[in-house]
Amino acid sequence: MKWKTALEEMKPYKPGKSIEEVKRTYGLTDIVKLASNENPYGTSQDVLDYLNKNPLQYEIYPDGHSSRLRKKLAEKHGVSEEAILFGNGSDEIITIICRALLDEGKHTIMATPTFPQYAHNAKIEGAAITEIPLVDGFHDLEAFLDSITKDTAVIWICNPNNPTGNLTPVGEIIKFLNKVPEDVLVVLDEAYFEYITDEQHVDSISLLKQFKNIIVLRTFSKAYGLASMRLGYGVADPAVVTPLNKVRNPFNNNSLAVAVAEVAVMDNGFIETCRSLNDQQRVRFQELAVRHGLHMFDSQTNFVLIQVPTDADEASEFLLRQGYIVRSGNALGTPGYIRVTIGTEEQNDGFFAAFEELLQKGGSHEA
Repeated sequence: MKWKTALEEMKPYKPGKSIEEVKRTYGLTDIVKLASNENPYGTSQDVLDYLNKNPLQYEIYPDGHSSRLRKKLAEKHGVSEEAILFGNGSDEIITIICRALLDEGKHTIMATPTFPQYAHNAKIEGAAITEIPLVDGFHDLEAFLDSITKDTAVIWICNPNNPTGNLTPVGEIIKFLNKVPEDVLVVLDEAYFEYITDEQHVDSISLLKQFKNIIVLRTFSKAYGLASMRLGYGVADPAVVTPLNKVRNPFNNNSLAVAVAEVAVMDNGFIETCRSLNDQQRVRFQELAVRHGLHMFDSQTNFVLIQVPTDADEASEFLLRQGYIVRSGNALGTPGYIRVTIGTEEQNDGFFAAFEELLQKGGSHEA
């Protein structure tokens, strides 16, 4: 087989252990998954009611235009329907962007560590990649500007950033965009937008009126609690969306995903409740970190990246044996830390007890 040479040094995405696998391996009956930043409160009751009452025509192809959902999102964000691009999760939109804009001879810029699919897809297309180290968890946008060349085609800003959770202030984003060449696409990946509680934050979709070279990515996988449905979308100037649509596969979103998203997007009360509950529990993690003298990045998401007193893999394994699935920082480019999804109050009570055991075992950093 004549595989792309870029694949030789790459590895397939390796998902974490499933709940059933952990139960079998460790002989546990109760498992709490806090590794993938899913919504611990599930999804909107309106969605569940819809699923009970509305059977699908399984033999019919989906609406390839997602017309009703497109209309609702356009009204929600105050943009034209032509400004929206749908993907099988926002992951697919990342793939579409790379396929449309990157190849050998092109250049792309991103932070490190950040969401790994930017680099993964860029490598497949053979593009040159510049990774700019985070500064205290934040994007170093001045270094981004210094790295732009005539071949730069795409810049990625994960905001809030995964895995650190930090939110880059909108004022810095605007200052940055004013200096980026107009022929460079800036991707503002905002998978965790609905969890932001910073009162100074401005919805970056409003920046489309001023900047025609940005695309804002959102998803139904996180706060909307529809990760299994795989539905994300991008909002950009139609002059950006139209070429990207040439790369998008037809019928890339299934009928069920689109139908439930139409219901979910209208339930603002559910999102507000999840945001509030998440913020309350996020404070508890901050208090835990302060109490034990552990560093934790300032998160505006539904996860935290917190320091552990031992190797991150060892800490993750210890917590796994207590029934809590978390993500080791060794796999995220943040050794010495674990990423923990912020669960419900009950889930977090149990996690904190297990974490206290970890600290006793590994030695607290408490002065």
